[in-house]
Amino acid sequence: MEELNRLTVEEYKKKDKAPLVIVLDNVRSLNNVGSAFRTSDAFLIKKIYLCGITGKPPHREIQKTALGATESVDWEYFDNTLAAIKNLKENGYIICSFEQTDQSVPLHTFTPKKERDYALIFGNEVFGVEESIIRESDQVIEIPQLGTKHSLNVSVSMGIAIWDFTVKLDNIDSKA
Repeated sequence: MEELNRLTVEEYKKKDKAPLVIVLDNVRSLNNVGSAFRTSDAFLIKKIYLCGITGKPPHREIQKTALGATESVDWEYFDNTLAAIKNLKENGYIICSFEQTDQSVPLHTFTPKKERDYALIFGNEVFGVEESIIRESDQVIEIPQLGTKHSLNVSVSMGIAIWDFTVKLDNIDSKA
């Protein structure tokens, strides 16, 4: 790790974070939760909001994919996702649900504003983002898909979305 010039947990905590939080809306797979932590660590995400049935650290299955990122990435639990959304809106976040709807815009056409904070919401592996959450969202974004399947694994969707926002917000350190 020393050769890769990775941050310690203490250095990570002090580092300026991306203007992004991740919201997991009733994500049932603990492996997907662990992946959210690991991806969030990789891109300096401010915080993860774990909502509803979404599992919480510490848990062996989360740790298996998080590889220690539960120690570096801040997180908070909410009984329901609407409460998390209310909290985020009160703090000035633009709420972006990742879902396929008749009102969704393709990810590659969406341009986030650099001076704003964003909450990226990802839903349950079977049912997606709850309809009530979509109605409360400022933006619904979908990742265009070209094959026969109508969805991606939630951890894959998170990785694509976080990378896209990171690039568009110019949040890549030139030394990385």
